Amino acid sequence: MRLLTHNYLMSNVKGAEKGYPLNIEATKIDFEESPVDREMVLKLLSKIEYGALFGASRQIAPLCDRPLPEIPDEIDTSVEGWEAKLDDSTILNLHRVLFDVHVIEGHLVCPDTGRKFAVLEGIPNMILHEDEI
Repeated sequence: MRLLTHNYLMSNVKGAEKGYPLNIEATKIDFEESPVDREMVLKLLSKIEYGALFGASRQIAPLCDRPLPEIPDEIDTSVEGWEAKLDDSTILNLHRVLFDVHVIEGHLVCPDTGRKFAVLEGIPNMILHEDEI
């Protein structure tokens, strides 16, 4: 599961106020490099919840067998010309965090209810039991 995917997932468990962002308890993380596409990274930055991405990267950093690329604490995409403030190095680092970090095994945890969702072979299982709907 890429951190990009994680950014769009939330808990729909009954009783969860917001269910977002899910906490990551990873037991296996892999890195798989992919070609960098500056335009795609810029488009995604205006669509994702950047604070959740930053938080997720900090959450899994101690669990990785190599350092995660440094990304800015915040990016305000509402300010005109924000794209020009991001240099090639920052774009590369954002790409690496969004696309190249893969949570292979572990759990995603609802911040409201504590419900754990398994991640097996990189696939998050967000299916709820009948009593959780």
